[in-house]
Amino acid sequence: MNNLTLVIPAKYEATTLPIVLKEINDMKLPCKIIVVVPEYDKSTIEAIAKFDCKILIQKGEGFGNALIQGLNESDTKYSCIFNADGSFNPSELNDMYKKINENNIDIIFASRYEKNCSSEDDTFITYIGNFFFTKIGNIFFSLKITDILYTFVMGETFKVKNLNLENKDFVFCVELPIKAIKNGLNISTSKSNERARFAGKKKVSAFFDGFLILKGLFKLFFK
Repeated sequence: MNNLTLVIPAKYEATTLPIVLKEINDMKLPCKIIVVVPEYDKSTIEAIAKFDCKILIQKGEGFGNALIQGLNESDTKYSCIFNADGSFNPSELNDMYKKINENNIDIIFASRYEKNCSSEDDTFITYIGNFFFTKIGNIFFSLKITDILYTFVMGETFKVKNLNLENKDFVFCVELPIKAIKNGLNISTSKSNERARFAGKKKVSAFFDGFLILKGLFKLFFK
């Protein structure tokens, strides 16, 4: 797994991110780590200073902006988007890595909605929203994935970079799989059990970001 980089977008995660990084270190995963954090978030930068990770100062704003910058900085064969809040379990990285290596997969999307999977962080509203957006993605783009808004994603770095991802906000979540399919990449799904975040609050606004995602889906359909 030394050819894998974890790209972690972080904003005001001084409480949670050190726990996440320690958990990864304790598992002795031989991967690189890039943390993308705004310069003004001094508390998070100071909290992770002692860890073996590359701290990348975010040049713009937004979830997608941080991920695009981090992915462009990755120089390993594979890259994986990983959350700073503790909701992703690093023990699932091994299965994702094995599946992507052994099955000629370009990008693998973890899913909370496969059989025997779950989410401790979902609300009724986010569950319905994700179900709705996943249906749209599967009907209009033939994605054949079961969890379009879950950004626990691993893929070949070079191929992801070539998708020319543009969305700086949470529309990034749907832009990635849609552009992957449009560019003929082989995508698949991996089982996941999402944990409740370690502390703090979600940065996603179910209604506002949901509207942006819906708008983004239509834009990608007609583009």
